[in-house]
Amino acid sequence: MGGVIAPGVQISAEALYLKTAKLPQIEIIKPHNVIGRTTVSSMQSGLYHGYVGLVSNIIAMLKQELGTSAKVITTGGFASVILHEIGAVDGHEPYLVLDGLRILYEKNQK
Repeated sequence: MGGVIAPGVQISAEALYLKTAKLPQIEIIKPHNVIGRTTVSSMQSGLYHGYVGLVSNIIAMLKQELGTSAKVITTGGFASVILHEIGAVDGHEPYLVLDGLRILYEKNQK
């Protein structure tokens, strides 16, 4: 059917650090305020709230394009950090990719 590809939050954080002159490496956490008062809290806000918005918007657009409801399962490290912020999530499978690889491996052993 197709899909959506976007850079991950860790890649985006690394790009800010590596591809700019003075931005520091930061921990990706939810800041206390949306409006950052320091460089670090501003970066945290942009990354955290930016990805919540990215994921929420993509889910809404996918459901609209499909014209029906869809089951939304999150996976990956950052998903567990933001999933409570996204109302459309039906479940979380932290090891979905690894489980899929294990199933493929087991099927190819027969």
